[in-house]
Formats: sequence, structure tokens, C-alpha cells
Amino acid sequence: MRIVCLSDTHCEQHGFKIPDGDVLVHAGDFCSMGVEREVHKVAKWLKALPHRRKIVVAGNHDRFFEQQSEMARAYLEPDIIYLQDSGCEIEGLRFWGSPWQPWFYDWAFNLPRKGIKLREKWNLIPMDTDVLITHCPPYGILDEVRTRMTAWGPTEEGSGPLGCEELAIRLAAVRPRLHVFGHIHDSYGVLQRGDTTFVNASVCNEDYAPVNPVWIVDLEPGGQPVVSATLPGKRRRRKAKASDPGV
Repeated sequence: MRIVCLSDTHCEQHGFKIPDGDVLVHAGDFCSMGVEREVHKVAKWLKALPHRRKIVVAGNHDRFFEQQSEMARAYLEPDIIYLQDSGCEIEGLRFWGSPWQPWFYDWAFNLPRKGIKLREKWNLIPMDTDVLITHCPPYGILDEVRTRMTAWGPTEEGSGPLGCEELAIRLAAVRPRLHVFGHIHDSYGVLQRGDTTFVNASVCNEDYAPVNPVWIVDLEPGGQPVVSATLPGKRRRRKAKASDPGV
């Protein structure tokens, strides 16, 4: 089975190419502000793609799925599978999806960091999960913002790990073969750790430009993931605005 993995497209869905595959997985933040009209446009785009099956979880920018869940799902279903603490099975592979993350600027699907509510959400992940789809990364895995130069010159400080500690604890027990997520644009990439292949599938960079290639994962029941994609190119610099310091 060829799984096409993407995340954090932020309404830039016409700014990049999507490779062919059997199952398309979107790990959230397909919206920018999370309003209904954005959901409508994204749903039309997803439905027009040729992939036989499409699976979506929401992210912190996808407010409409938290505020008006039934209406938001109606834009997707039945053509697109929306997972929120739920799962599905496709050709022998068991998928599970969840939108939650540690508190992040008071956006959608936020829960207190290191809290029991997050632990309860992650404890719902079945032990036999093959492919886990979350919006946020686990703590310490593809979850940092790099130090970089801004458009006006000064260096922005990077971050330490921003992923979820409670999710990392649960993954140590579940050990899915593939974990797809996004949220931290700057940590786009792939990492193999133990039995799990981790894919940060953020298409947009820190400047919300869709510059990162979409990941392709070939996975069969009982097999190991085989990941392919060209490496991301040079970072795009955001155009300076009149309101920026020194402009």
C-alpha cells in the first residue's frame, strides 16, 4: 500500500504537487483561520484528488471541527474519513487518528501539558495500531524550531522540544510501525526510532510557504515502512512588510 503523507497545508493546497498513491493521510492544519469557508474549499480539493481512500485529522488551526463538529464532518464524509480518537482498517492496516496537543496559543484541540486529560486521550490508542496519525509530535521527536535569520536580519532563537510528553509515553507501549504528524513546521523530516518510523509531514515552512515535498510511505501488513521523497530545498525568506522592525 502506498500512503501519501502531508500535514500543515494551511489553505495553500494549490501551491504544491501531490504524488499518486492508494491512501492519502492529512495530519491536520489544512485551514489557516479555521472558518467554515476554508473547510469547504479544502473538502472540495480533497474530494477531487484521485487517491482511493483519504484520511484526515484536525489540527490546532482547524477550529471549525472543534466548534461545529457535525457540520464540519458533513463537508468531508462519506468520501473522506475523519478520525478523532477513532480508527479504521484498510486492507489489513489499522489506522488511528487524534487531533489533540499540549496547550498552544489557545487554538483548537488544546489540553494542559503533562495533564491527565491528554493522557486519557492517548490511552485510547489501541495496542494493535499500525499507522498512527496525530497533529502534534511526541516529545523529543521532530518537534523543534531551528534558530534562523528573519527577513529583517536578527536571529530568531530556536526552541527546545515542543512535542507531547504523554504521547511519547503511550508510544513506548503501542509502538506503531508508522506515526504521521506535523504541527512543528521546522522539524519536517523522517526519523526511525525502534520499531516506529516517524514522519513530520508539514508541507509549509515557518513562513507558511508550501515548500516541503510530500512524503510517500510504502507499507504492507507485517512489513516495514519504506519512505521516499526528495529532500526539502532552501528555505524561503518571508518578504519584509512595512510593519516589520527596521523597515
